[in-house]
Amino acid sequence: MRRESTLREMGLGPVWRLRDAPVDNIGVSPVPKRGFPAVTPTSAAVEQAPARQHLTPTLAAGEGRGEAIARMDWPELKSTVADCDACMLCRERKQAVLGVGDVNADWLFIGEGPGAEEDERGEPFVGQAGKLLDAMLAAIDLKRGDDVYIANAVKCRPPDNRTPDPEETSACWPFLERQVALIKPKLIVALGKPAAQTLLNAEVKISASRGRLFDFKGIPLIITYHPAYLLRNLADKAKAWEDLCFMRSTMRKLKGTV
Repeated sequence: MRRESTLREMGLGPVWRLRDAPVDNIGVSPVPKRGFPAVTPTSAAVEQAPARQHLTPTLAAGEGRGEAIARMDWPELKSTVADCDACMLCRERKQAVLGVGDVNADWLFIGEGPGAEEDERGEPFVGQAGKLLDAMLAAIDLKRGDDVYIANAVKCRPPDNRTPDPEETSACWPFLERQVALIKPKLIVALGKPAAQTLLNAEVKISASRGRLFDFKGIPLIITYHPAYLLRNLADKAKAWEDLCFMRSTMRKLKGTV
C-alpha cells in the first residue's frame, strides 16, 4: 500500500507491470567517434562506446589530467572536483556538486547537471525534480543513500540551467568515469537525454531508447526521462512507471533473484 500511495503522489495512476526483457540480448551498435550519430539497440553482441576526446591539462610531469583522475580515491576526487577550473562553468558556480549516496551502491542514477538549489546546497536533485526522483525511487522500494548513488554528467551548474556544452561535458567526463569505476554499480540509469548522450557518446532519442538495455563498459544501462522533464510533461509519468518496472526487473535478473 505504501508504494501505491507513493504512486498516487507522483500522479502515475494504476500500477502497471512491464513484461520482463532479457538482460543479455540487447546491445549497442558501434558508432563513429564524433557527431553523435543515433544509437540503435540491436541483437548483436554488446560493443563498447567509442573512445572520446577530453580536455587534458597536465596535473603532473608526463601525466595527463584524465590519467591522474583515473587513479584518484574518493577524498582526492572530491577535492579535485571542488577546485576544478577546467571549463567556463567554474566562473559562476557557488560550489561543485560531485554526487551523493552509497559509494558501494548497486544502483547509479546519473542526471544532467546541478540546478540553482543544488548549487546552493552541494547535493544533486534537491529541488522539485529531486522530490520527484525520491518518489520514483520509493515506488520501487529504493531510497537516496541506501544502495543508491546519484550523480550528474557535469559537476557545476550551467548558467540558467541550460544544457551543458560538449566542452563542459568533456571537462567533467573523467570525474564521472572515475565515479563509475569506484562505485562499480550493477546498473546505471541515465536520467534524460544529455546524461544518456554523455555516457554513450552518441545521439540518443529517449522515446526510442526506453525499455532497452545499453552497455557502459560492461555495466547495463537504462535510459529514462529526467524528473524535471516529467514535471513539465505529466502525461509521460505513466511511461516513467513502465521504466521503473523495467529497472526493477533488470536488477532482479542481475542479482539472480528472479
